[in-house]
Amino acid sequence: MKKARDYKPSTVKKLHTLSSNQCAAPHCNNKLIAKDSETVISKICHIEAASPAGPRFNKEMSDDDRRHFNNLILLCDECHCIIDNKDNESKYPVELLKEWKRNHENKQLYSRIDEKPSSIKIAINALADLDLDEQNNCNDGSYDAFRIDDKISYNAIKRNKILIDEYKVFFTKINALYNELESQGSIKKEKLLRNIKHLYLKIKGKYVGNAPNAIEIIQINADNIIEDMEDYLIELFNKDPEPNKDDISFAVSVVMVDGFMRCKILEEPPKK
Repeated sequence: MKKARDYKPSTVKKLHTLSSNQCAAPHCNNKLIAKDSETVISKICHIEAASPAGPRFNKEMSDDDRRHFNNLILLCDECHCIIDNKDNESKYPVELLKEWKRNHENKQLYSRIDEKPSSIKIAINALADLDLDEQNNCNDGSYDAFRIDDKISYNAIKRNKILIDEYKVFFTKINALYNELESQGSIKKEKLLRNIKHLYLKIKGKYVGNAPNAIEIIQINADNIIEDMEDYLIELFNKDPEPNKDDISFAVSVVMVDGFMRCKILEEPPKK
């Protein structure tokens, strides 16, 4: 169960970014950064426990599921102790904690997009300018952004289905940004989508290799592939001295979901 507490850096960053320094428990006003403005006093709480001894343990979950963003909620120390007290387990069931997480993070997500619309544009520029390697010659092809459920099912996406469902609403906003850039003569959209496609093929290759049953392997590893791409991109931005890198990291997930919708990530289901 040790792996269940081995959080990916991208997961921790996303949790803190979408917390806006506020405990996710409703009616709690506790901050997650101490009064020195530096010390982190937040606690990462498992919605469904990391080990059998913990509250709300689900034996059907894998350790990757237990440590995934979807199963983690950022709380202050006081709320964390209350939530994880076994005597309180019936008061704080899984669905309630998921509702807390969803309401709090969605509020922060929409707030960030409204307050800093440039964050997505920064991410678009950064991703378009990536020099992945000299063989970046992927065929972009066409896409159908309205077959998302079919694509999720075809690729057997599980952990990241929530991410796609919640972030796909920004498709129109990103499309407007692409149109704005193209009206200025920019080829950022073409370069970004080519980079996203190339990165997908590169990571897909690590799982599939030359296996003849490629789609079966992809279906087993679809969530891992998505998360590997996100981790790779966020790690690149963490090395960047750009002062807005936190905003870029936050927007990576939005742009990646858009790339999924445009069939640059994972496989397109057969035409019906």
